Amino acid sequence: MGHECPLQLESLEPRATGSHRLGGVIAEGLLDLGIDLNVWPWVWLVVAVLFALIELTLLAGSFVLLPFAVSAFVTSILAFYDVPVEIQWIVFLLGGAALFGAALVRLRSFVGENDTPPGVGADRLVGMTGIVTETISHEDASRHGRVNVAGEIWGALANGPHAIEPGTHVRITMVQGTRAIVEPVQNDIITTPEALS
Repeated sequence: MGHECPLQLESLEPRATGSHRLGGVIAEGLLDLGIDLNVWPWVWLVVAVLFALIELTLLAGSFVLLPFAVSAFVTSILAFYDVPVEIQWIVFLLGGAALFGAALVRLRSFVGENDTPPGVGADRLVGMTGIVTETISHEDASRHGRVNVAGEIWGALANGPHAIEPGTHVRITMVQGTRAIVEPVQNDIITTPEALS
């Protein structure tokens, strides 16, 4: 009988150790999703390619999934070297979040540095003067009114109710789409792009 007691204690020790490890087994079972460890590298590669394709086709390069595609690719490399599944998930999630955060910070600084300055595009014409090349009226339904501004010919509408004849100097007050809204210049002071700078 004395011999049975140590056997019982020995048989209880692995159970206690097993119950202590039970939480780790459950967590490992949840993270590995029942997938064979040899398949995980390929799963991560598929995730990386899928995220990259979604980023390029559906999200139009918005850099939302691209950081996670990169982290999935790095995770697939780790999985080929038999890194535990728990570490793979940590690298995928934290690596993707870190890359996303870094891209977001860089994008914000890029947008802040590259604000469109006033006077770029068609808005650069506002305040400049030009010469009417074809009669401009207030309601030019046929779109015939033209003005030459800084060597460019623009469609134009008169700002007032009266038509403006060819050869008249005009100032551009605003731009609506591809048409300049103009008014006659009272004193023949011509404003060039250089004078506005």
